[in-house]
Amino acid sequence: MTLSPAPSAALPAALSPVDIETYQRDGALVLRGAFAGWVAALRDGFEQNLAQPGPFAIENVGSGERGRFFEDYCNWQRIAPFADFIRRSPAAEIAGRLMGADAVQVFHEHILVKEPGTAKPTPWHQDLPYYCVEGLQTASYWIPLDPVTRANTLRVVLGSHRWPRLVRPKRWASNENFYAGDDLFMEMPDVEDGSHAILVPELEPGDAVVFDFRTVHGAAGNTGSGRRRAFSARFLGDDVRYLARPGRTSPPFPGIGLASGERMREDWFPVVWRRPS
Repeated sequence: MTLSPAPSAALPAALSPVDIETYQRDGALVLRGAFAGWVAALRDGFEQNLAQPGPFAIENVGSGERGRFFEDYCNWQRIAPFADFIRRSPAAEIAGRLMGADAVQVFHEHILVKEPGTAKPTPWHQDLPYYCVEGLQTASYWIPLDPVTRANTLRVVLGSHRWPRLVRPKRWASNENFYAGDDLFMEMPDVEDGSHAILVPELEPGDAVVFDFRTVHGAAGNTGSGRRRAFSARFLGDDVRYLARPGRTSPPFPGIGLASGERMREDWFPVVWRRPS
């Protein structure tokens, strides 16, 4: 079952109770035009990142495959447009109000580009199992910088953030388990068997999908004639704590110096919004 969201006006930071209820129920919310004024700056930052990739940059298209599927993350502190977005856009406040948090920390940013003619899909997955955190108050933005259609958009399995167990993370290139000894995870069910509600939104630059780190999502390739660039920013709420996974996480955050159960350090993950008292 696939769903298309109804169009809505650009949302202010003061979200309606219905917006918050939708996010809590579905694990995702479409924001129409919420970041239209930030598209030009994010495109500039995107090109800076492509010209000077960071240490965690990944090329997902292998030898013999067509196109390019590039991603990179944890560069916001060196790319001014990304830092400006994280600190000055309404993203952190919107995230805080959707999560029901009193304070919001930035986790990291993430860019993804699928060039025209790229068949490589983004497989169904949850973000949280790859991360060094646990908690219920999380929010990730997927902001397209090019128009996206139902053929190449982000797809989201509504309500999957409430599944009783996390899904086993896989390596996208090989489909091997991401960690050794990961018996705490379950296998990904067949989310395309018709029994799950899947959000498949057409989006314009500056629209966004915001979703819980536990929400299952994926995307098809980009076999059309235009680029598909997307910028993500990820935020943490009050209940999020560090969690040592059984292997290198993604992002890895080497030298973080925390033990499981400790709050995320604010010198690495600054507080970027607090709820007014």
